[in-house]
Amino acid sequence: MGLRGETILSGLVMILCLSLHSQAQLQEGFYNDKCPLAETIVREEVVKAVSKDVGLAAGLIRLFFHDCFVGGCEGSVMIDSTSLNTAEKDSPINNPSLRGFEIIDSAKARLEAKCKGVVSCADILAFAARDGVALTGGFGYIVPAGRRDGRVSQLSETFKHLPPPFFNVDQLTQSFANKGFTQEEMVTLSGAHTLGRSHCSSFSNRLYNFSATSATDPSLDPAYAEQLRQQCPKGSTDATLVVPMDPRTPNFFDGSYYSNILRNRGLFTSDQTLISNPTTASYVRRNAFLGFVFRKKFAEAMVKMGNMGVLTGKNGEIRMNCRVIN
Repeated sequence: MGLRGETILSGLVMILCLSLHSQAQLQEGFYNDKCPLAETIVREEVVKAVSKDVGLAAGLIRLFFHDCFVGGCEGSVMIDSTSLNTAEKDSPINNPSLRGFEIIDSAKARLEAKCKGVVSCADILAFAARDGVALTGGFGYIVPAGRRDGRVSQLSETFKHLPPPFFNVDQLTQSFANKGFTQEEMVTLSGAHTLGRSHCSSFSNRLYNFSATSATDPSLDPAYAEQLRQQCPKGSTDATLVVPMDPRTPNFFDGSYYSNILRNRGLFTSDQTLISNPTTASYVRRNAFLGFVFRKKFAEAMVKMGNMGVLTGKNGEIRMNCRVIN
């Protein structure tokens, strides 16, 4: 799927200079002297890929989230499995839904040719996620850098740290609180679902076997439920079946995700549950009607997430190949 040239231009122009004080020794402009073209090269690779498939923007944002929530933002989600270890990327939570690895690979190859052993895979992913937001209509933001790459990636860790799509609002609140996020930030980061797609298996229980008394989740708008049943037939084993998480504007970063929730059209239980609590419901309404506020707060939350559990200084390594530990 192509991306209109004007969308790319507007995404690049709408760079909001947002930054937070780093608590993990990350620095704005970290590569200015070490590798001045680092962010430019990453952005060029993201633009090239998203121009061919706009869905990859959502893929990069999700890749960043799944990296940071499991062991911190240290690039472990990109490590390949070996005969002795099954890595994060091959967890059923991540495979086959995670996308965008090849963009990171391409940027890394160019950066190694330009500045050998300087730019970490973790920083490349942080830059790429930011560019994915900006290219689809969200606000850009300054990414403090200096992350180093981790050497450990284990499938088992994904189940401990990644909130599943069936969580209720209390479980989501606790999951994000465990990572240092407020309830408001949890609702804001959930807005990443305004982009991208989901496999039918992630929500089909809401359509066909929700409970002993109701096959369909009663909190799901009936017309939307029927639409989803057409797209995801009962008993289908086709792993390629996917639907947009925001059917109204699936390729544009806006507040439509929240508007869908207000209409009982949140795709996952973890989406629709956000209006079951008075406080989170107030954030949903605000983000639905105040798009500028949502974009600004999302950018701020992404900067904060990028500080989670980072390795700096002499910790970790700079991987030569993002898929393999040195």
